[in-house]
Amino acid sequence: MDKREKKYLELLSQRYPSIPEAAAEIVRQSAILQLPRTTEHFMSDIHGEYEYFTHILQNASGAVHRKINECFGYTLSNDEKNALALLIYYPERELAKADKTPDWYRKALTQLVSVCRVSADKYTRAKMRTRLPEAYAYIIEEMIDASGSDASKQSYFCSLLDTVIATGIADDFINALASFISRVTVDRLHIVGDMFDRGSAAERVISELMQRKRVDYVWGNHDVLWMGAGMGNAACVANALRNSVKYGNFDTLEDGYGINVRPLALFATEQYADDECAAFAPSRVTDCITENAETNARILKAISVIQFKLEGQLVRRHPEYRMEDRLLLDKIDYAAHTVRVGEKVYPILDCRLPTVDPADPYRLSPEEAELVNQLCQSFRRSDKLQEHVRYLMDYGAMYRICNGNLLYHGCVPMNADGSFREVSFGDRTYSGRELFEFCERACRTAMYDRREENTDFLWYLWCGPSSPLNGKDKIATFERAFIEDPEAGVETKDPYYNLWDYPETADKIFAEFGVEGAHRHIVNGHVPVRKSKGEEPVKAGGKFINIDGGLSKAYQPVTGICGFTLVANSEMLYLAEHQPFDPNDVTRTGDDMFSRITTLEQYPERLRVKDTDGGEELRGRIADLERLLDAYRRGLIKPPVDED
Repeated sequence: MDKREKKYLELLSQRYPSIPEAAAEIVRQSAILQLPRTTEHFMSDIHGEYEYFTHILQNASGAVHRKINECFGYTLSNDEKNALALLIYYPERELAKADKTPDWYRKALTQLVSVCRVSADKYTRAKMRTRLPEAYAYIIEEMIDASGSDASKQSYFCSLLDTVIATGIADDFINALASFISRVTVDRLHIVGDMFDRGSAAERVISELMQRKRVDYVWGNHDVLWMGAGMGNAACVANALRNSVKYGNFDTLEDGYGINVRPLALFATEQYADDECAAFAPSRVTDCITENAETNARILKAISVIQFKLEGQLVRRHPEYRMEDRLLLDKIDYAAHTVRVGEKVYPILDCRLPTVDPADPYRLSPEEAELVNQLCQSFRRSDKLQEHVRYLMDYGAMYRICNGNLLYHGCVPMNADGSFREVSFGDRTYSGRELFEFCERACRTAMYDRREENTDFLWYLWCGPSSPLNGKDKIATFERAFIEDPEAGVETKDPYYNLWDYPETADKIFAEFGVEGAHRHIVNGHVPVRKSKGEEPVKAGGKFINIDGGLSKAYQPVTGICGFTLVANSEMLYLAEHQPFDPNDVTRTGDDMFSRITTLEQYPERLRVKDTDGGEELRGRIADLERLLDAYRRGLIKPPVDED
């Protein structure tokens, strides 16, 4: 035994200070390897749709209803099963309208405990305790144990029930049971990017994730945009504001993050008082700060012009981004009412730009400069936004590999011939996995060194032509705002999106990222699957799975559905395709949200913990403990002395 190994085993002996304790831990961890693999859910492109997101979490993409069927089969009617499901999904709402007699409580609690027992059957008691609410952990554990026992424990179980009711904690206890069921039905949640924009409650979605255990995240382009805005980058702030104005999401800004956008509204009203700004009518005005469509259009025009100026300044600061084609304010011919984009000249919809100096079009006016400073300060001073940016940085990454699944949001930038595109920054060139890792390092550097030169890179990840998170040659915001001809606003997708139909593309990416195993898949989002036009989410014989199914209301007309959840459990990998629904109808009628299930892979044998990444880690720990046990028995390591 060399000195390094001895030092390591001495440290390990501090935790397992005797032969019985080390041996007992080997027994425990060896047994865990034989448990069925727990359930993982993969979701992407949530885009602030809190009600849809939380309903899917609460019903576990239909898995909770299947647990109810497993418990009660034909002993409950469909209406009774739906009522129980609703009590699990929305306990506070259902309790408010229930006839809460002692008999009702006994029936509801007994049913909920039965579902708890079935839902937690893959867990050790120790792991189950980590999911239990602290205040009621002992009672719930005892109820689960007693409810599945023989008649000798039934009186004990009934006593627990009656005491919960008699002490007046039954409502709170039902809430705790419902939360426990949803959290153990899905052991691990993977978010494959894009929490922000479109929907109006991104901050509530992130707060919900922060309350859950075993959540990991890969960043999407909308996430890095808001992370950059939280760091105070002016171009990111302008883009985040423009997206919020366009989709009427002032709730996220003002109520969610306490960001004061009134100065922007006042500025827009003053600068464009005589301008209807017809070309800038927002997509919807719901939840906007004003119901006046003209005022909303003025706000959108004001922040759009500021955005184009700030982006122009940024592009000039970073010639290495090679985004000179985005410099379009200086291509406007005010006399001819045209703008040149590339080699083509288009009529421009709006030439009334009072804050733009044709001689220096990217310079902010004094009023704009003051406004931008106020807005950036507001983003930097939002405590909740800063907390969420830190959370996304701590729990997020550019890519992840989990149990043979390679997760990233957008794409691996490629050339048309299937080779990985080389992208240069500074004196280095990156491609494939190295590009992802460079981008992640740059994001983390910006988090802790918020100089403009660092935070600018998050804007590049949002919209840059070789950004793995963007996957397009550009984001044509200027063209869509100012040019009627749809040809001008065409965004060309990365060749990746043509190549992902071929298994050899997936194999090349697996090799690049070091993904091994019998059940390998690439899981990404970003590009909505147009189910209404016959497009399918599964590519290359199941090697690529695109799980952006349009959870956001803004995309549902395009996709025809309400998102996907990819589910991996011990028996299979399947895709849950959610249909559009009204959360208020769900709670009123008792109907569960309909999800169409497609089995992607049926495992020949039930997978166990030993078949997962966690199982590999456990085997390593067991090997270390076996070395410690051997060292104890050979006298090479002495049990540590208790100094107390």
